[in-house]
Amino acid sequence: MQKLLLSQKLSQAFRLDRAVRFVWQAAPSWTIASMVLVLIQGALPLLTLYLMKLIVDSVTFALGAPDKIAAFRHVALLISFAAGVAILNSLFQQIAGFVKEAQTLKVTDHMYDILHSKSIEVDLEYYENPQYLDTLHRAQQEGPYRPTHIVDGLVRLGQSGISLLAMVGLLFSFHWIMAVVLFAAAIPGILVRLKYSGKLYHWQRGRTQAERKASYFNWMLTGDSHAKEIRLFNLGDLFKHRFGNLRKPLRRERLDISRKRSIAELGAQAGATLAVFGSFSFIAFRTIQGIITLGDMIMYFQAFQRGLGYLRGMLGGVADLYEDSLFLSNLYEFLDLEPKVKQPLHPVPVPRPIQKGMIFEHVSFKYPTSNGNVLENISLSIEPGEVVALVGENGSGKTTFVKLLCRLYDPNEGMITLDGIDLRRFETMTLRNEISVIFQDYVKYHLTVRENIWLGNIVLPADHKDIEQAAFHSGADELINRLPKGYETTLGKWFEDGEELSIGEWQKIALARAFLRDAQLIVLDEPTSALDAKSEYEVFRNFRKLLDGRSAVLISHRFSTVKMADRIFVFDGGNIKEQGTHDQLMGLGGTYAEFFEKQAQHYK
Repeated sequence: MQKLLLSQKLSQAFRLDRAVRFVWQAAPSWTIASMVLVLIQGALPLLTLYLMKLIVDSVTFALGAPDKIAAFRHVALLISFAAGVAILNSLFQQIAGFVKEAQTLKVTDHMYDILHSKSIEVDLEYYENPQYLDTLHRAQQEGPYRPTHIVDGLVRLGQSGISLLAMVGLLFSFHWIMAVVLFAAAIPGILVRLKYSGKLYHWQRGRTQAERKASYFNWMLTGDSHAKEIRLFNLGDLFKHRFGNLRKPLRRERLDISRKRSIAELGAQAGATLAVFGSFSFIAFRTIQGIITLGDMIMYFQAFQRGLGYLRGMLGGVADLYEDSLFLSNLYEFLDLEPKVKQPLHPVPVPRPIQKGMIFEHVSFKYPTSNGNVLENISLSIEPGEVVALVGENGSGKTTFVKLLCRLYDPNEGMITLDGIDLRRFETMTLRNEISVIFQDYVKYHLTVRENIWLGNIVLPADHKDIEQAAFHSGADELINRLPKGYETTLGKWFEDGEELSIGEWQKIALARAFLRDAQLIVLDEPTSALDAKSEYEVFRNFRKLLDGRSAVLISHRFSTVKMADRIFVFDGGNIKEQGTHDQLMGLGGTYAEFFEKQAQHYK
């Protein structure tokens, strides 16, 4: 059964038509140009061989000719033709090299475009799944350079095929056995190539996780994200050692495959060499018998040598495409992933303005890779213009709640509605345009300050006045004015003249990004955790004024901020344990009151 599945997978992987279609879709005009050049370059070798035969025969005739000068003129004319063909061949080689590079660059960029589009399309769920990350890693690993191999294989296949047909026809005119020997000499080497291409493909698939883990340690050692802790905790040597331990068996196994492949290829090449010189003996014997001329001998021997090279090239092109198809199956495995957050066939418009609000009705949810529910039978409402706060210990389900609200996931049970309409009936991006979210793990874009804020609403012009207004409301305007180029200052240290910000300053930029979007619902998932209590209080006091009838969901561990909400929901183990206003919850004397009292000394 396992062998059958393996065979099916290999047959599915070797889809030459997919590789050809991929190159054609990426660069049709360059592909046509390449095909024309292949035809021309494939035919030139036969003309070169024939001219060489004529030259040798003319020289042989000239040795016994009475008029040496006249005979030499004929030889010189043939040599001139041969020189012209050689120059013509060089010209077409240069043109073909340019066309190949242009085609390769176009195909590679097309590959990146496909990879990026699919990465955007797939659901957030995939990025939280290690099996998906293995699939993505394999696709990214093969994507940048496999198109070059495809182009090379196709050119090699076409050019070698045309030249081979010419050489086989020439050899058949001499003796049919020569064509048979030609194919017999080349086939063992190709079989070796196909066998070890499959071995290498399956080895690499089986070692994806180890390679990805090694890449993770390499990223930590060379990137800026972990630079401080690696030095402070002296982790460099430890991570280097772990990287080395992961790479050592990978290197050993890869070299073992290469060693066995080299031995097998040596045997195949030895057989091919014996065939070449055996054929040379046969041709020489026919020449001595006077059946063919000396020029014929040179032409047929070179035809056999070149024919063997062209056959190897053609079959090698097929082997290359087979190998590329195997590895491109990693890409197609990635491209075949289907989003689980489905788009409706007939979406309904998102209400604007919202009249009734958003309601969670008995919602339960579990992550695909987890055992139990993260949210259990959640029911709550967010009314238009209402500020709702979510509190609870880490892992109680607050951020998961926000992910469902934004339809990054769909609930396993229950329903989420907006003005009574199931969220699944809205076009996803249209729905998300009405929600502005800043998560606690907000992104630090290494772009200009203006771009960092503008990314919150790219529908606006990049120089819109609302960008500076959003910065004012988030409290970021003061720090921006202190930067060397103000709003045109590049943030972060990845690029030249970049300015690094503190965590609290980055958070203010992220808040400005959230304020810029003209959304009906704003979600703040602890984005101000790095601000001091006073700064956070000021941000949210201004935030209440800015809402202007919009709804908001606030997640914070600071109760001085939380108590400003209209209603508060206390999450505990994926359930809503308590709900009400600040005063109501304090009156209950339950979990919320306990949390509040523990922080009381900071805000009383």
